[in-house]
Amino acid sequence: MINFWSYKSEYKKYRPKFNKFFDQTLKKGQIFFGPNLKKFEYNFVKKYKSKYGVAVGSGTDAILISLMSINIKNGDEVITASNTAIPTISAIVNSGARPVLVDIKDDYLIDTDKIEKKITKKTKAIIPVHLYGKSCDMDKIIKISNKYKLSIIEDCAQSQGAKFNNKFVGTIGSLGCFSFYPTKILGGYGDGGFILTNNYKLYSKIKKIRFYGIDTFDKKNKFYNKYYSNINGLNSRLDEINSKILDFKLSKINSFISKRRKIANVYDRELKNTGLKLPIITKNKFDVYHLYTVYHRKRDLIIKKLLKENVQTRVIYPIPIHKMKAYSKFFMNEIYNISETKSKGIFSLPLYPELSIKEVKIVCKKLKKILLCI
Repeated sequence: MINFWSYKSEYKKYRPKFNKFFDQTLKKGQIFFGPNLKKFEYNFVKKYKSKYGVAVGSGTDAILISLMSINIKNGDEVITASNTAIPTISAIVNSGARPVLVDIKDDYLIDTDKIEKKITKKTKAIIPVHLYGKSCDMDKIIKISNKYKLSIIEDCAQSQGAKFNNKFVGTIGSLGCFSFYPTKILGGYGDGGFILTNNYKLYSKIKKIRFYGIDTFDKKNKFYNKYYSNINGLNSRLDEINSKILDFKLSKINSFISKRRKIANVYDRELKNTGLKLPIITKNKFDVYHLYTVYHRKRDLIIKKLLKENVQTRVIYPIPIHKMKAYSKFFMNEIYNISETKSKGIFSLPLYPELSIKEVKIVCKKLKKILLCI
């Protein structure tokens, strides 16, 4: 079976190091807010050329905490893409705001030409979702945000390392949110997230929010144990073991992305002129290919036949947000034509750094054979 994703090869490769990290961390006797976290936060911020950064418990928390830091409240509206993961929307709803959706373009990203039509007096922020490892058109989004004085919170859960006009996503808007869920570009062995910002006031506030509103570090960045809440916050901590593993993997992130791009290049070359709609490549964007997502109107049949050939695929996402019971009340009678059309035909092929080029070519061979017969 060629898995859609698996951590087992990576774990086998780095197991001695991971076991060493585990042993060293537990011997130190500090599970949270220790030297591993501080080192990882420093290296992550430095890597992506930001001024400040805070590690949190998950990518979802990163978005929610970011919304809290800019004082989003009940009655506010936050604009985002109609083609996104549940966490983007749940974070908006849990902040007290109302999510407002904008349809996508053929590249599966928010249609920037339709954003202004959705802006009202209640609009406070825009969350561009850099989906599948691709960057949104940030030039247009920045112009809109400046015109209407809106905050930009970039959802970079699937796009760590991606660039727009040679700038890293997550550093272009007010705040950038990342996920370390195991399948992501930088995946941990557990959950985790990160927030980047160039605004010191937001940074200081976010550090409090992630730990019940408590100041965990003084001005000299020294940990102290004073149990006193300054503002209402959450419990969203990245532990020392995961911090150590993520810091190690961060040092290898360029090679991980390079392998993803090589795999995508093979798919591009092998699957052109097959009837599949392949990912759109744009010159001013550097894609990291968290997913290699294609489109075909006979998607379900293709997936079924590939599974019989021992090839796993995934549909991300099969049901648009506005049609889900939990959130449909926010979008009564609203139609998002492109999102709805794409959701019926998109599927993603296996792609992760430990996948061999030989396996990728096997996937292509089996897929092309299926496409010739349907």
